Amino acid sequence: MTIALRPALPADMAALWALRTVAVRVGCAAHYAPGKIAVWTASPVPDAYAAMLAEGGGIVAMQDEVIAGYAMLDINKHEVDAVFVDPARAGLGIGKRLLAALEQLARQRGIGRLHLSASLNAVPFYAAAGFIALREEAYAHPSGISLASMAMEKALAAA
Repeated sequence: MTIALRPALPADMAALWALRTVAVRVGCAAHYAPGKIAVWTASPVPDAYAAMLAEGGGIVAMQDEVIAGYAMLDINKHEVDAVFVDPARAGLGIGKRLLAALEQLARQRGIGRLHLSASLNAVPFYAAAGFIALREEAYAHPSGISLASMAMEKALAAA
């Protein structure tokens, strides 16, 4: 099994969003109420995604010509916006590789510290990658719902 990373392209958007929807439904089910997940996953692709892709902040993991996961970095906000892996491919290290690639991209852009708002199910993943939990917060999702989350950050070593 070979995983190849490549820049995310605008043409990937529908596939990325479909993968994200499945990942939220599966990965967040034990941490969020079904009604919240339904509203969360019904939301459209945020306008910010196109800007992040235009800035070069999207990375896709490919496995056998299939998108296995993706990650998005908001370069202007120094924020990890998303790391999602196809639940059928969980546990293969894809998320770790994507996050490491985002960190490298951030360092190349002169970013010394990354922050994010982690869904409750993702806190252990980010903590294992060296992100420090700062505070619990209510993330105001663009769909209008509030999601319990954890504000986290990581200082990046020099490139």
